[in-house]
Amino acid sequence: MASNLVNSFKRIDDALWVDGGANNPGDYITQISWMLFLKYLEDLETRRGIDAQLEGKKYTPILKEEFRWHSWACPKSADGKKDVTKALSGKDLLEFVNKELFTYLKAFKNTTDDTKTLAYKIGEIFSEIDNKILSKLTKDNSII
Repeated sequence: MASNLVNSFKRIDDALWVDGGANNPGDYITQISWMLFLKYLEDLETRRGIDAQLEGKKYTPILKEEFRWHSWACPKSADGKKDVTKALSGKDLLEFVNKELFTYLKAFKNTTDDTKTLAYKIGEIFSEIDNKILSKLTKDNSII
């Protein structure tokens, strides 16, 4: 488990510095942060879904399925292995992140006036940042 996390950080690190998307430490921190935030949000949503199920309740995730981490960043097959046939890569991945994902996440700010909600915070965060990874995300064109 720990080695997977280390490998994931190494791949993201390589993508940011090799690709030229992170021109300074501030860019680097911002780019790492939005990726980790979305992965964290996926884990939070999963935990909330399990908690709701245990309580006999229904849980509706904040993000639509196509924008959830497991759908675009790291799709898996039924056996739990990475599904390279579903994984976006290269230009397709960058277009999705820049034109669809960030646009979708920025719009959350407009869905509520309550600044204390997670939806508002998501919109606020993504209204202030842009994806700066220019041409590829890792050597094999995937995030992790």
